[in-house]
Amino acid sequence: MGSPNAKRRLFIYVTLIGCGLGVCAWQFEEHARFKREAENALINRASDITSTLGVVVRSQQRFSPMVSKDRLESALKLLVSDELKAITILAATGQPIASAGSKMELPGDILQPPGVHWEDRTLTVMNPTDLGSPATDDLSRPRPPIVVTDERLGRERLPSRRSQPVSTEVPMPAADGGPAPVTPAESRPLMGRPYWMMTAEQIQKQGVHAIVISLSTEKMHRTVNADLLLRSMVSLLAMGGAMISSLAWRNVGKNSELQIRLIKAGEMNTHLKEMNLAAAGLAHETRNPLNLIRGLAQMISMEAKDTPKLKEHASIILEEADRVTVQLNEFINYSKPRNVQLAPVDVQRLVADLARTLVPDIEEKQIVVQQPESALIIDADEQLLRQALFNVLLNAIQAVSLGGRVEVRLATVGSREAILEIRDDGPGVPAADRVSIFKPYITMRPRGVGLGLAIVAQIAAVHHWEVSCEANEPRGACFRFSGLKLAAAPT
Repeated sequence: MGSPNAKRRLFIYVTLIGCGLGVCAWQFEEHARFKREAENALINRASDITSTLGVVVRSQQRFSPMVSKDRLESALKLLVSDELKAITILAATGQPIASAGSKMELPGDILQPPGVHWEDRTLTVMNPTDLGSPATDDLSRPRPPIVVTDERLGRERLPSRRSQPVSTEVPMPAADGGPAPVTPAESRPLMGRPYWMMTAEQIQKQGVHAIVISLSTEKMHRTVNADLLLRSMVSLLAMGGAMISSLAWRNVGKNSELQIRLIKAGEMNTHLKEMNLAAAGLAHETRNPLNLIRGLAQMISMEAKDTPKLKEHASIILEEADRVTVQLNEFINYSKPRNVQLAPVDVQRLVADLARTLVPDIEEKQIVVQQPESALIIDADEQLLRQALFNVLLNAIQAVSLGGRVEVRLATVGSREAILEIRDDGPGVPAADRVSIFKPYITMRPRGVGLGLAIVAQIAAVHHWEVSCEANEPRGACFRFSGLKLAAAPT
């Protein structure tokens, strides 16, 4: 079983991701609805166009329901556009009787309701037009327009009364009392077969029954694709927002945990500072009785001239008192807060002063100390730098053997930084211990305190320097201070 915090985080993550997925599903459904509405709108537009085309067909009628095919197709061609690709007029038998635009191949299902056929780039719609009843026995409804060629229309059109010659002679009865004689054919009107005399089969084959149009769907596809792109972006933003919210919540949780840890660390740091001050105070107060013990041991050593055993014991007390005093002084020095007061410091002069201070140790081991030849002025706290260099030089002198060599080098890096190195030809420091020797109470000498290099690291840190221990070639150790800032030239 996980912790309550882990369960709560998991619940929040699942909820946020679920919200993102819900938005994606909602956008998908909305896009499907938008696509359906776009398709229905195009189908409705096709129905409106076919209704308008029915009006166009009716307008081609003059004095009879017969319509000229050529004149009708010329009118339909004017309606063809980039959107309206093709128009076909069907008879009741399903055969085309007039067309305009690109060639249209009628699909098999277009004659069946609902008369809609979708293709990749076109929409074909068949709309039956109620332009009249094709039944010959239904006289209550008008007959549908009949599409005929101009040649046939010329033969079957009823001639005008004003265009026919009218005889002014009154027919006389025959001599035998029979009917009047028939007027010659040239003198009577030329009457073709009237519309009402056409058979049902002729009306079925030539009467307008349905209009089929082919519309371009490119505009609809562009609109649908734009909607899809927009909703895809919304879905991506929703999922991205869910992921970002999950990460933000995770970071909030981690920040809360870090704040709690920082508070605890701050409390622990305050406690350690208090203990450090208490320990420093205790060490400082310990030096007073230690000095008293040392003084008494000196008095006993001076008065015990005739008692060698007692004098030996007094010497041991003096030696241990001195060793403990050194440790206490190092501890007090290590526990002091480091307040840096930067000022220009001549490193060459400072090294020379330290060499004079260590002359007794140098002469005792007959050591050669090579000092830097050129002056170098850096920004540093002189007292702290003096203490750090003193500890490193003293360690180097103690590490080398009789007649050894210690070298101090200075070099510039760029125009603003410098490097200081203290090299010796002693036994060196093992690679595994080159980092840990800067920690408190870790020393390479049997009677060492282990705080000298820790103080050096402390001083380097407050100056924002880096101190490291490396191997010296061909043998020995090299303590390097890097990141020293050169002092600005006086203006």
